[in-house]
Amino acid sequence: MKIVYVIIMLLLTITTQGKEIGMLNNDTIATDSIAKNTKIFYDSLEVKAQRHRVTKWLYDYMINSTNDTVTKGLQSYEYYKRFKNKTIGVITIKSLEVFGPTFSDTARTTNLWFERTANKLHSKSNLNVIRKNLWIKEGRDLDPNLLTDNERYLRSLPYLQDVRFIITPRAGNKKIVDILILTKDVFSIGLTGSVGNIHRGELGIADKNILGIGHEVGLTFFGNTVTKPHFGFETFYAINNLKGKFINVNGGYANNYIRNEFFFSAERSFLRPQSVSAGGIAASRSYRSEIVRLTSNVLSDSIPLNYVYLDGWYGRRLNLGINSNDNRFQVTLAGRIRYISFFDRPPPDADNKQYFANSTMYLSGLSFSHRSYIRDFRVYSYGITEDIPKGYLHELVLGYDNNEFGNRMYSHLFLSSGNLFKLKPYYFYSSLGLGSYWRHAGLEQGIFNLKFDFISPLFKIWNVQARQFIKLNYTLGINRYEIEDLFLQSSIGIRGFGSRIITGKQRMTLNVENVFFQKKSVLNFQTALFYFLDVGIVGEANKSIFSEDYFAGIGLGIRIRNENLIFKTLQIRLSFYPNHPSDVSAVGFILDEVSKTKFYNFQPRGPEPLRFE
Repeated sequence: MKIVYVIIMLLLTITTQGKEIGMLNNDTIATDSIAKNTKIFYDSLEVKAQRHRVTKWLYDYMINSTNDTVTKGLQSYEYYKRFKNKTIGVITIKSLEVFGPTFSDTARTTNLWFERTANKLHSKSNLNVIRKNLWIKEGRDLDPNLLTDNERYLRSLPYLQDVRFIITPRAGNKKIVDILILTKDVFSIGLTGSVGNIHRGELGIADKNILGIGHEVGLTFFGNTVTKPHFGFETFYAINNLKGKFINVNGGYANNYIRNEFFFSAERSFLRPQSVSAGGIAASRSYRSEIVRLTSNVLSDSIPLNYVYLDGWYGRRLNLGINSNDNRFQVTLAGRIRYISFFDRPPPDADNKQYFANSTMYLSGLSFSHRSYIRDFRVYSYGITEDIPKGYLHELVLGYDNNEFGNRMYSHLFLSSGNLFKLKPYYFYSSLGLGSYWRHAGLEQGIFNLKFDFISPLFKIWNVQARQFIKLNYTLGINRYEIEDLFLQSSIGIRGFGSRIITGKQRMTLNVENVFFQKKSVLNFQTALFYFLDVGIVGEANKSIFSEDYFAGIGLGIRIRNENLIFKTLQIRLSFYPNHPSDVSAVGFILDEVSKTKFYNFQPRGPEPLRFE
């Protein structure tokens, strides 16, 4: 019976771990208690498993320890700098299996039968496709900046999990170095889905690397028992780095209860501080939609929107002689034309103001940026390399809106900065945005936004690695239209807080979260425990924000992720809302998928108005 018991415990490890978390005191959430309970659970399970041959084999088969020395041997800019101006000899690319090998042990194999099967089913990235994404060339001098930028860019591709450049001086000729590029794919095929409530849901399948050529395709099915069409779909096809020009192309069609739309886009970004030019085009024809591409918080729930949307921008790097000795500094000038024309839309409001207006907008932007990257682990990912940007992006944007309800000007100033402090290696990001449309009568649809993001260094609680995340966000609307409102929903304010009756033109939110990265993995699924406190205030623009009602969310949960797969992170979360409105319950429980949070990268972009959302 004891053998059966231990086997059941092993097979239900993830579920059992979640229950261990749930048994913590509901009144207080102690960091050491979370870590201690988890450690006790795994230690107890390992001791019991070692008593019998079958359970010992099953434990070793299913449970792995995450390598705490994962950062050892990670090459940095300072390492590459040792080989500056050496001639690049032979560049060799080696693609590792998805499951089994690591950069520190490339010959390692997996013992899991389904991972071995997955390796056979997976189409490795074509080596010519990888080579097409290289900026470094054989026979040229080694540039440490170019090398680090290229490695980071390869890691950003959706079908690669991680990349490592290994430099070897050639025997007999120290002026020549050979470079081995190790790449590791993600298993490119995956499912996605969600259930909003008993009335609606979606299920999709995607391939991020069709036949290893770097193309993507996806198909998602939608269902809704209340809104027509009850059954629908959305599909897309994307090409990364078209013909080696670093142009990404994406197109698709959607017909479901949310929208009926064709869409297409192509864009080349300022991928490096030395990039000379960038630009993009986008077009969509929407026959039925609740929103436009310009925003995500303004819904048209009375009359479906029917419109055409066209957008194009182009920018170039300017050589002004400023900071000429710093090749990470970049000055860019860019222009944009954006056109939107509606066939069906709601009527104007009582003041004859129309948010969904026919418009042709002309924008120009001047930006100053500086960016470099520091590598770290266990920030938003679970053990793979993460490139943390540091630097700044400051931009001034001017524009003219040829609007059917009256022509107007636009301008904004945006300042942002992010730094890693060496003495106390925490990350701090801040930004300030101030902008508005304006005519002779005064300002309209203006915005003031202030953000602060703090990420602590890794610290240990009961031998468990942890990080703390703190975000403070304040947004003020200046003479916004009646239809434009701010909410406290999800990532915008309080997670899981779905109220649409708590609205206003200004908002302040504070989000505090502690994340505990677990050492043990179950079938290579890494887990992280977390607890959070979200506080938000929303109200009218002409009152002090602190005179409004406060709302809060307190909760804890677990995130589960396998970095070898393209699946989003699975999240189980329990929340409590002490002062909740009538359309939000006091307790919330959710099982959903969450996309990986991305750093703000200080990359120059096409000029566009600041978003009020």
